[in-house]
Amino acid sequence: MPAVISDHQISSKYEAVIGLEVHVQLATHTKIFCGCPTSFGAAPNSNVCPVCLGLPGALPVLNKHAVELAIAASLAIGCKINPKSVFARKNYFYPDLPKGYQISQYDQPLAEHGHIDVAVDAVQKRIGVTRVHMEDDAGKSIHDGFKDSDRYTYVDLNRSGTPLIEIVSEPDIRSSDEAHAYLTELKQVMQYLNVSTCDMEKGHLRCDANVSVRLRGAKEFGTKAEVKNVNSFRFVKMAIDCEIARQIAVIEGGGKVIQESRLYNPDADETVSMRSKEHAHDYRYFPEPDLLPLMISDSWMKSIEETTPELPASRRQRFIENYGLREYDAQVLTATRPMSEYFEKTAVISNDARAAANWVMGDLSAVLKSENKEIEDSPVPPQRLGQLIALITSGKINGRMAKDIFPKMVETGDDPETIMRREGLESISDEGALVKIIDEVIAANPKQVEQYKGGKQQVIGFLVGQAMKASRGQADPAVVNRMMKERL
Repeated sequence: MPAVISDHQISSKYEAVIGLEVHVQLATHTKIFCGCPTSFGAAPNSNVCPVCLGLPGALPVLNKHAVELAIAASLAIGCKINPKSVFARKNYFYPDLPKGYQISQYDQPLAEHGHIDVAVDAVQKRIGVTRVHMEDDAGKSIHDGFKDSDRYTYVDLNRSGTPLIEIVSEPDIRSSDEAHAYLTELKQVMQYLNVSTCDMEKGHLRCDANVSVRLRGAKEFGTKAEVKNVNSFRFVKMAIDCEIARQIAVIEGGGKVIQESRLYNPDADETVSMRSKEHAHDYRYFPEPDLLPLMISDSWMKSIEETTPELPASRRQRFIENYGLREYDAQVLTATRPMSEYFEKTAVISNDARAAANWVMGDLSAVLKSENKEIEDSPVPPQRLGQLIALITSGKINGRMAKDIFPKMVETGDDPETIMRREGLESISDEGALVKIIDEVIAANPKQVEQYKGGKQQVIGFLVGQAMKASRGQADPAVVNRMMKERL
């Protein structure tokens, strides 16, 4: 069981120091050094060739699209692109690493010195990014069985050679909440750029957390432990909290934290030792002899920069300033690039950004959730939702009618005006027709009329409700309220 350490002990005596290493699989159709597909779910060991199998004599050829995605990602997090970067062999031996080494970058990476801005409890913080480097992925080991006599490990090399970037943060993170915010922002940026789907279930984004603790105010870092391959942001947060508590307990008990790699077990909420932590010299890095240095020209970098879409932080701020959205709404509506684009198209067509935000976050999101669809597959395109809101703004329908029309738009795919006319849902704006309805309501409810005239003002709500009922909800409540008072 993990040691129970109070929040007071952590905050008053100890400080956590956390750095994250995030592996992002680039959204290319083929692998980084060969033409094998990167598609997920193929039969084991079917998407392989001599290059990704590491067979003698096979030569790697760098995937240009992978480089462009890596550059776009690096620029988006404020990194400086190095005009020259060098691939290196990182030597280690796993059953799922057929070459016996990984092609990565070491002392001359693609990009360096970036940052990601996060907000935790309304406090802004900038977390540094040390480097972004490119590498190929290893295969996958699948373990089956628990008893030694009945335990098997299967190796699937389909993933071997898929293109990755590793984004290494500075040790600037001081809590699991900051780590979660960093990962959330990073994932959002990668998805906005279409650099990666970041689907953690498919291994497209994986995170290792380097965690240490030190006495508050100390300048020296404590001994770090690396928590490996945590596969959800929630588990990253839990694993960090668990490891902080473990290390404090070790120190408080008179022991010493050792440098090692650990795995997080979410069922037991504990980290367990995996192996002693390797140092760089253990990998015996040396330049990859089969690949030339990667040279990035200013013109190539500029062409990539020019095609970079607006990033989420900038879009959030623009939505607040240009459309008058609340900060929370802007956060929700920029959670994904398709969501932000859908909202903006709706807002422009309807000319009512506030109403567009409410409909997208409310009725539309409810439909998508019930049908298990993403907003890209919405049964109501933004043009149609914008038209519905514009009908409300123009007074042709009221909000209640819109609520009746919207489900029919979902069901039929028809535009709102067609449904409005077909269903007879157009708002009654003719005051002559409304006078007749109001007079009938007054005549049918003499008691309430007498109460209103006697000073019981709240009775007007009942009378307006009766008029709305008589109009089948097609009258404008504000107009009915005004006219009812005038008639009385």
